[in-house]
Amino acid sequence: MKKDLILVIGASGTVGTELVRLLKAEGHNVRTTTSKTPKDASAVKVNLATGEGVSAAFEGVDKAFLLSPPGYADHYAILSPLVQEAKRRGLKKVVLMTALGANASDSTPFRRAEIELEQSGLAYNIIRPNWFLQNFHTFWVQGIREQGKILLPAGRAKTSFIDARDISAVAAKLLTTERFDNRGFDLTGPKALDHDEVAQAISGVTGKKITYQEISPVDFKSGLVSA
Repeated sequence: MKKDLILVIGASGTVGTELVRLLKAEGHNVRTTTSKTPKDASAVKVNLATGEGVSAAFEGVDKAFLLSPPGYADHYAILSPLVQEAKRRGLKKVVLMTALGANASDSTPFRRAEIELEQSGLAYNIIRPNWFLQNFHTFWVQGIREQGKILLPAGRAKTSFIDARDISAVAAKLLTTERFDNRGFDLTGPKALDHDEVAQAISGVTGKKITYQEISPVDFKSGLVSA
């Protein structure tokens, strides 16, 4: 029996890389997308901002994992053409990743994309993960490496950070079963932590003294721009 061909948008990202690995380890056929020149025949070059390559990426696909990569303010503008292409192709299943809290208002770009998928007539799942634990060695790593500090305007707020590998595992399960069709899931880590607790955990693993320092939003923006 021929296995489904599963399209993974954002295959080289934090979630997508592990999702592709899990699906292939289970023997599934996977097509990936890339914004660069493809290195193998299973990948298709796609420009999500212009739509270039989207039709080719969906050719012959049975199921798809969709997300809007970082760097885009209007997630709906990125995701809507993907949902519409999935609908046009009559896919068996679509799993869409947005973000925790995306469904707080129907007017947000992420929620508009969710609603479009919900009303598409396709079997679907929506996953809404909280902040990735991996953000501490990607987005915030410069301050940690150079100053030994997590520099954020986060106060004492606690967040149920989630390991992106757990998000990938959920996506892989949803793509390969009908058991949970047409449902949305908020995904969190097992415990809410403040940034002092995160700093302590990183210190324990690295053997280096890492601390959390609250900074102003203005300083935060300045640091991001300079990075």
